[in-house]
Amino acid sequence: MNSQFKFNPGYITGISFISALGGYLFGFDFAVIAGALPFLKEQFHFSEAQEGLTTATLALGCIVGCMIAGYFSDRFGRKKGLLLAAAVFLVSSLAMAVSNSSTHFIIARFFAGIGVGMASVLSPMYIAEVAPSHMRGRMVAINQMTIVTGIFITNLVNYSLRDHGVDAWRWMVGLGAAPSFLFLAGVLWLPESPRWLMKNKKSDRATAVLTKIGGPAYAAVTIASIQTTAPEDRKFSRAALRDKSVLPAVIVGIGLAVFQQLCGINVVFNYTANIFESIGFSQDDQLKQMVFIGLINLICTLVAMWQVDKLGRKPLMLFGAAGLTLLYIISAVLLQKHSPSASWSLLAAIGVYAMTLAPVTWVLISEIFPNKVRGMATAVAIIALWLSYALLTFSFPVLAKHLGTYTPFYMYAGICVLGFLFVKNKVIETKGKSLEEMDDIFLGH
Repeated sequence: MNSQFKFNPGYITGISFISALGGYLFGFDFAVIAGALPFLKEQFHFSEAQEGLTTATLALGCIVGCMIAGYFSDRFGRKKGLLLAAAVFLVSSLAMAVSNSSTHFIIARFFAGIGVGMASVLSPMYIAEVAPSHMRGRMVAINQMTIVTGIFITNLVNYSLRDHGVDAWRWMVGLGAAPSFLFLAGVLWLPESPRWLMKNKKSDRATAVLTKIGGPAYAAVTIASIQTTAPEDRKFSRAALRDKSVLPAVIVGIGLAVFQQLCGINVVFNYTANIFESIGFSQDDQLKQMVFIGLINLICTLVAMWQVDKLGRKPLMLFGAAGLTLLYIISAVLLQKHSPSASWSLLAAIGVYAMTLAPVTWVLISEIFPNKVRGMATAVAIIALWLSYALLTFSFPVLAKHLGTYTPFYMYAGICVLGFLFVKNKVIETKGKSLEEMDDIFLGH
């Protein structure tokens, strides 16, 4: 069917990439604190509580950002939501860089979290709404690629700035203003989502956007498809998410988001030093492992982008859950024996995650919700994701202290078994289906 349309792949990729710059800033703010925190502790004399709060504040801001994004994007449009996120990124980066107290820095980082939360909702959702079905998987996966690129480049920059004196942290956090400005400028060029335009009775503008994406025939077919699933009244409340026709999709989205985080891989990113110190790695070796983790993460994300529209979403999710189960058990055994070989199994786990759960979860969350509640439902799922991330990162140090570094990995293996069963029984394949076809499946049309 797609062969009859004249798609503009360069334009589609361009608008997807610009939207996905929000993912780069997501990766930046996620990673920058690891390099900045030692300097902040020295300059502001952080207590342990302030250190923990500084790290956790990003997740708290993310939850607020998700709440804002769902309402704002449904009310004012996806493009204006992305513009607001970009502006928040820019201002918060500069505010962190000029902080003169720990309180000032923590507040600024909270606002950075709002930007991350908004981008984590809006970037994949926008891409899903503009990309044709045969390109949607890899276009949404661009968002994950920019996240891991942001993490990797930020780690390299942090390492290069480590000898730049007590104010090195100001450069680390302040440099986020550069990609923030590029994101802001790029979003100004983006078209509004045609599906949002149709929902708000702006069919002429929607037709123009769709024509530029795939030609007049594609625009006509897509407009007709959108109209069959468009709500009669665009005003709805949160109660709509509990409607029996919508709730199954919401539960699946929340389940996927929670699984992506509680599967445990982010403890390897956030507690690399703790884990590798437990098996005798020196500080220099720990830093090298961070670089290797970043490289594996980036390379395997590129593989996922290549395969997600070929192999499908569900097979990749099942492979990821099964692979992580096995690798976590191996890692736990090796960590318990204090074997340096644990580094290889953990790197393999990073690779499996980067090819499967990391990008595919974002793709599925961007696809499965009905048009009429997509903004709000996506926000709810990603709030669940950030709450799960907070639980995971807060719990690991306590578990590792009392039960040993290896024990949590047995727990994560058990969670991956449950995740495998959840995906097998509850998740449907979305490869090649339009968003309107997904509406028909979930709403039972």
